[in-house]
Amino acid sequence: MTKKISIIDASFRENEREVEFIAEEGYSVIDLKPMEQMLVDSDNLSFVYITDMNDEYTYLAIPESIWSKLKEALDSEFKVYVTDSKDRIHLPGFIEEFSYLIENIKGNSNYGEEMVKKVESIF
Repeated sequence: MTKKISIIDASFRENEREVEFIAEEGYSVIDLKPMEQMLVDSDNLSFVYITDMNDEYTYLAIPESIWSKLKEALDSEFKVYVTDSKDRIHLPGFIEEFSYLIENIKGNSNYGEEMVKKVESIF
């Protein structure tokens, strides 16, 4: 079974050149192992970073509500982390994978009209 953790916000640490994605309450990130891969959830207008926990996928879902912060992270090329307010882990390959997805989505109707329109308007 796949678990999904929603990202509810992002904060920037300019001096450290980092962005932290804040996971919804009730989830621990300490045992997540980054897979350095991303997917698109067109139905829910989300980007998904794949992690593994105990040989089970755990998706970090990044909804449209924080895409403007995601764009800022992309433009700044900061290191990306996820935090549960207690612990945090680095998400290697995030910027590269995300950049690749954005370029594939633009003008590509396979991702659905609404997803393409939203991505093109923000990114």
